[in-house]
Amino acid sequence: MWFDEMGEIFEMFKGSFPLSFLFFVPILIIISPVSPVNAAQEFGVYRMQHYDLQGTSYGSKNSIINMEARSVNSKMLTRRCAVAKLQDVTMPKYRDLMTQNAASLLIILPKNLNNLSLDEKQLLQSLEQELLQEPSSVPVYFTTESEYLDDIYLDVQEGNSGDNAPTAWEALLSSASANGFQLVISGSPAEALPDFEIANIQGRLSGYGIEEQLPTIVITAHYDAMGIAPALSYGVDSNGSGVILLLELARLFSKLFTNSRTHAKYNLVFLLSGGGKFNYQGSKKWIEDNFEAAEGNILSDVAFVLCLDTVGATNNLNLHVSKPPKEDSPGGQLYQHIEDVAKEHFPEVKVGMVHKKINLADEMLAWEHERFSIKRMLAFTLSHLDTHKSPDRTTILDTREKVSAAVISRNAQHIAEALARQIYNLTSQGSFQMFTDTLSVEESVVTAWLDYFASEPKAAQLLKADSELIMTLEQMMARYLKDVRKTSIKADKRDPEFVFYTGADYVMNAYNVKPAVFDLFLALCIAGYLALAYLCAQNFHIIYYALKLTVIPVSPKSKVN
Repeated sequence: MWFDEMGEIFEMFKGSFPLSFLFFVPILIIISPVSPVNAAQEFGVYRMQHYDLQGTSYGSKNSIINMEARSVNSKMLTRRCAVAKLQDVTMPKYRDLMTQNAASLLIILPKNLNNLSLDEKQLLQSLEQELLQEPSSVPVYFTTESEYLDDIYLDVQEGNSGDNAPTAWEALLSSASANGFQLVISGSPAEALPDFEIANIQGRLSGYGIEEQLPTIVITAHYDAMGIAPALSYGVDSNGSGVILLLELARLFSKLFTNSRTHAKYNLVFLLSGGGKFNYQGSKKWIEDNFEAAEGNILSDVAFVLCLDTVGATNNLNLHVSKPPKEDSPGGQLYQHIEDVAKEHFPEVKVGMVHKKINLADEMLAWEHERFSIKRMLAFTLSHLDTHKSPDRTTILDTREKVSAAVISRNAQHIAEALARQIYNLTSQGSFQMFTDTLSVEESVVTAWLDYFASEPKAAQLLKADSELIMTLEQMMARYLKDVRKTSIKADKRDPEFVFYTGADYVMNAYNVKPAVFDLFLALCIAGYLALAYLCAQNFHIIYYALKLTVIPVSPKSKVN
């Protein structure tokens, strides 16, 4: 009978118990619905800005995380990592997390930032502006949405349901059944980069005649970007569009200056400055070096300085000035030329002038031209923005989709025509247009530059002096200009004006774990199971005979005669 065979098997396991129990462990693992492969996953995260400027520290100071994930709405966040989606985070909520001593914050961004609603974009830009102003030692990370992160977010939300349970027993059961995660970022803490070099790239087109006696026009644009996370800061419009426009102007005027018939009596100096988002450190150092130079000071006779900043969208062109130029001054004439070209060739463009005095009490300058205006040079900034406070200048939403190659091409043509009228004194030529046919802006080139600028982040702390972007810009300027050179800037070691830190992007590991109360439940269940198994093994003969009597009825005895 099979009962007899089962009895022999149980007797075999009984003799070697509890070692015989190990026989069942691999079987239980194989039939388990939980895959060990999904117990740990890794994904990329991007650390919030961390830098010092003029002695003030900004952003998140710490970078290491090794703690349990909890919902941002959890009542218990001490020594926990709060996990939230973008729509869950507001500044009051962030401050509440700090009061609860939350150890870190992970914000999950939508996969495609361009699909955000207007309210979501405003929320993100508001967070970017305000988070940097909040002194914090708590690590703040951003990551992009994925299927696995959605699962983590939902599991963490479900684990929070125990906080709202009606009874303590239900809260205990909910806590034991919750699916938790341990979030870990290993490695060395963020460290200061005391010898970080910011690069300036300059080149020139010498005018016709004695160079030292000719007036100079300086055209400049900073090339770095700013956003809440350096590794997500592409800055395609601010200020990739300004760099592209400067390179197009350099290309167009280099053709004119190599022809003896169109060689103008102006020197043109082109400057790509670094550290623009950090109070224009590059242009500040460049101005100081030129004023201190014993020979070859190119700023000795400057007609005006034209700064290009955020010119890749909309039909607006605003000339930002610290002091309104007089009509007969070079600045007033250039503004008039920009207006005239718009009326004659680009009627859809709305040209305006925005006047803002320099606030010397403010640590941060509004526009790059203010660096030159402080030194009493006539300078202004061209931008489609109407205020320096626009959040579009410092946001991770500044991506390729936001910028139009057609708009940049049109603006390049527009400014080139206005500069040509200024340089060649073409006021009496009416609606004459110089840059046509082979001497026109190539939109395909502009598109290629936009794609290149959108391919990698351009935060200042990621752009070393020998980085690929800097070398590419230097090569392009050397193709069109003369005397192209790159100069490096380091912060003063005794009183540094800026300090950058390591650590922009990391790999975060998420380990699927159970809370401590689950270990208690599991220990009780295992103890009960082992006790039951032991009792069954020791008293198997009783169970055996009981089962035998139940399944195989005893045959009736024959009657005795």
